[in-house]
Amino acid sequence: MPLVLGSQLTVSRIRRQESTMADSHRGSAAEIPVTSNGDLDQSPERVFQRDSHSSNPGAMKLSDSSVTTSNFASTAEGIIESGPYKGTMKAPPNSGAVVLSDDLKNPAMEKLDLVRKWSINTYKFTRQILSEKLGRGSKTVDLELEGQIELLRENKRKYQNVIKLAQALANQLSQIMQTQRQLGDAFADLSLKSPDLHEEFGYNADTQKLLSKNGETLLAAINFFISSVDTLVDKTIADTMINIKQYEAARIEYDAYRTDLEELNLGPRDSSTMPKIEQSQQQFQIHREKFERMRNDVSVKLKFLEENKVKVLHNQLILFHNAIAAYYAGNQQQLEQTLKQFHIKLKMPGGESPSWLEEQ
Repeated sequence: MPLVLGSQLTVSRIRRQESTMADSHRGSAAEIPVTSNGDLDQSPERVFQRDSHSSNPGAMKLSDSSVTTSNFASTAEGIIESGPYKGTMKAPPNSGAVVLSDDLKNPAMEKLDLVRKWSINTYKFTRQILSEKLGRGSKTVDLELEGQIELLRENKRKYQNVIKLAQALANQLSQIMQTQRQLGDAFADLSLKSPDLHEEFGYNADTQKLLSKNGETLLAAINFFISSVDTLVDKTIADTMINIKQYEAARIEYDAYRTDLEELNLGPRDSSTMPKIEQSQQQFQIHREKFERMRNDVSVKLKFLEENKVKVLHNQLILFHNAIAAYYAGNQQQLEQTLKQFHIKLKMPGGESPSWLEEQ
C-alpha cells in the first residue's frame, strides 16, 4: 500500500508539472502583441515582458521568441512566425494611373497631337476667312497674278458656254440631217411612181441626199471642235484651277499666321510670351515659304496654259470656220479637204467603227 500510494503521488506530481509547463507556454504565446497593421509590436516594454515570461523556470524556451512550425500546424494553415522575418519583402504595387509602354503610348499620343494641331489650324484659317469677308482682316494680294486668275475664270465660263452652244448646233444639225434623209427617200419613191415627174422628184431626192451627206461632214467637224475645246476646259484649265486653289489655301494660311505674329508683337514681351513669339515666327516663316513657292508654281502654270490655249483654239477656230463656210457655200470638196487637213475621219451613219488595226 505505501508503495502504491507513493507511485500515485509521483504520477500526480508529474502531471501537475506538465500542466504548469503548458500554462507557461500558453501565457508566453498569448502575450505576443500584434499591431493594427498585423506587425509585431517590438516596443521595449513588450520585449521585456516577453523575455521575462520566457525566462521562468520550467517554461518552454522559444528560439528568437518565435513559434515554430514543428510545434503547431504548417504555415499554410495560418500560423505566422512572430520572430523577425528573414526573407525579402516585395514592395506593394504603386497605386494610381497606369503608365503605358512606348509601343502603346506613341500612336495614341501622335494621333491626339495631330487632332490638336488640326483643330488649331482650322480655327486660325476659319477666323482669317471670316475676317476677310467681314472686311476686318488684311489680305495679301498679288495684283498681277490675281488679274490673270480672274481672267482665266472668266474665259473658262465663256468657253463652257461656247461648248454648250456648239452641242446645241450639233444636235439641231443631226435632226436636220435626219429630216433631209427622210425627205430624200420620199422624193425618190415618188420619182419611181410618178413617170410624168420622174426627173423633178429625182433632182430633189439627189439634192436632199447631198445635203445630208455634207451635213455629216460638217457634224464630224463640229464634234471634233467640241471635243478639243472640252478637253482644254475640263482637263488643261481644270488642272491649273487645282493649283490655283492650293495657292489660295496657302495664302490664307500665310495671312493667318502673319496676323497671329502681328498680334503677339503688339503685346508685352516677357519670359512667358517670348517662346510664343518665337514659335509663331517659325510657323510664319514656314508658311511664307510655302506661299511664295505656290505663287511661283501658279505663275509658271498660267504661262504654259496660255501658250497651249492659243495653239489649240487657233487650230479649232480655223476648222470650225472653214467647215461652216464650205457647208453653206455648197462646196463639198472644200468641206472634205478641211476634214483631211485636221485628220478627221468621217463616220458614216449606221456604219461600224474602224478596228484598232485600221486606226494604226
